[in-house]
Amino acid sequence: MFLDSLVDAFMDSIKIFPFLLITYIVLEYIEHKTSDKLVHIIEHAGILGPILGGIFGVVPQCGFSTAASNFYAGRIITFGTLISIFLSTSDEMLPIMISNNAPISMILKVLLLKMFIGIFFGIILDLIFRKSFLNRKMHMGETDNHMHDDCSESESFIISAIKHTLNIFVFIFIISFALNIIISFIGEDNLSNFVLNTPIIGSLISGLVGLIPNCAASVVITDLYLNGAIGFGAMMSGLLSSAGVGLLVLFKVNKDKLENIKIVSILYFISIFCGIALEILGVS
Repeated sequence: MFLDSLVDAFMDSIKIFPFLLITYIVLEYIEHKTSDKLVHIIEHAGILGPILGGIFGVVPQCGFSTAASNFYAGRIITFGTLISIFLSTSDEMLPIMISNNAPISMILKVLLLKMFIGIFFGIILDLIFRKSFLNRKMHMGETDNHMHDDCSESESFIISAIKHTLNIFVFIFIISFALNIIISFIGEDNLSNFVLNTPIIGSLISGLVGLIPNCAASVVITDLYLNGAIGFGAMMSGLLSSAGVGLLVLFKVNKDKLENIKIVSILYFISIFCGIALEILGVS
């Protein structure tokens, strides 16, 4: 059983490797050409921040949520803009879905939902916290915070894409192997029924997984959905809360730790609220 699970996981992973590589080459090229421009626009967006943050956040960019954390720590962008970017950021979801030949209609639905949810709650939060944000900004001096992009500017986008592909390939292989072992022990029907028949629990757990400050979170959640282990609502809960390394950088650069906890809590509760609401509405 162990050997069969290992072989199946490798075969499933290797099949999508070429598609994954092509996808990342395209995405890395787009990022190298547009990332600085988008960050500059967000930086000077003002009251339009949550709207632009939600729109640009869906573009899978290396370090975009990281840039948002740094800008918020320096009070360059608003609270609502930060949450809007975190909610809409697709992290590794898009390349995983593309490489698995997911329907274009489903991919667009996920991206648009994340974008509109990010914009809506970003605007609401700015209306609530804008006065507090302005007061804090007035008491702050010039900041030295800058974008800590985990992609080297001098590195070729081809090399960057290969590294990214290999990294995600390893994650997919490990996740697939673990799923195969679990399914072998529990049974595919039992596993799916347990999660799908307890939708609220699925969203609560998926939202927590999404908070893991690593690209593995969105890979796990997307892979579970594509394998039928979780429903659409649970997937959305996890993908909405999945801000990649942005949360990790937030705790590093923003000195107010209580505020950081508040940001994570708000992100989590919005994510699970939306996931549960989608399940109740029967969106799939």
